[in-house]
Amino acid sequence: MLPLDPQADIGRRAWVACPNCNDRAGCAACEERQTCTKHWRYLLSNTGSLLHLQCPSCTHIWTHESGFGATRANDQGHRRNR
Repeated sequence: MLPLDPQADIGRRAWVACPNCNDRAGCAACEERQTCTKHWRYLLSNTGSLLHLQCPSCTHIWTHESGFGATRANDQGHRRNR
């Protein structure tokens, strides 16, 4: 089990399912896609719409593409035709 990242701050949170553990199972608020007071993730940082998260339950760290906000198309080597 990893320790909490030094960037972990309870003031910066996200509500995304952890791909490592199933801590949200059986939670009525999470199943209804509401902001639950127990099953949030640390938002360590973000680059546009790409979120860098850590689960406080299992301390797993991962990235999540939210699809919201600034696009990262140019960061991935894709170029727009002009």
